[in-house]
Amino acid sequence: MKIMAVDYGDSRTGIAVCDKTEFLATPIGIIKEKNMFKVADRIIQALQEQQAEMIVLGLPKNMDGTEGARAQKSRKLAERLRTMTDVPVEMWDERQTTISAAGILSENGTFGKKRKEVLDAVAATVILESYLTYRKNTGKK
Repeated sequence: MKIMAVDYGDSRTGIAVCDKTEFLATPIGIIKEKNMFKVADRIIQALQEQQAEMIVLGLPKNMDGTEGARAQKSRKLAERLRTMTDVPVEMWDERQTTISAAGILSENGTFGKKRKEVLDAVAATVILESYLTYRKNTGKK
């Protein structure tokens, strides 16, 4: 199944997709919108362009597992997306994904302005890889 992951942020939203075999996750871009409704429109546009069959939306929990204001914004976006499409929208714990993405970019020598432009898409890829690992390990399809 082709799955699209979203790392929703206040200034930028990263998007990644996997192939139909759920083996390879790839960052595909950044949405540079702040308005949630515009972000939702762009996510749906990307969903259609990529012909994805599911959306995995990062849920930014606190380190102790509780949810704060940022998580509530993500839940609102998920509800908005569910009204706009028939594909499933799954929430996925995204703790530490931006840190992991920054580490990946550091290892590859990506810094400065270029790093800022790709960080959220790489974070979406980390979210997607985590979700794909879960599906593979649990047999959930």
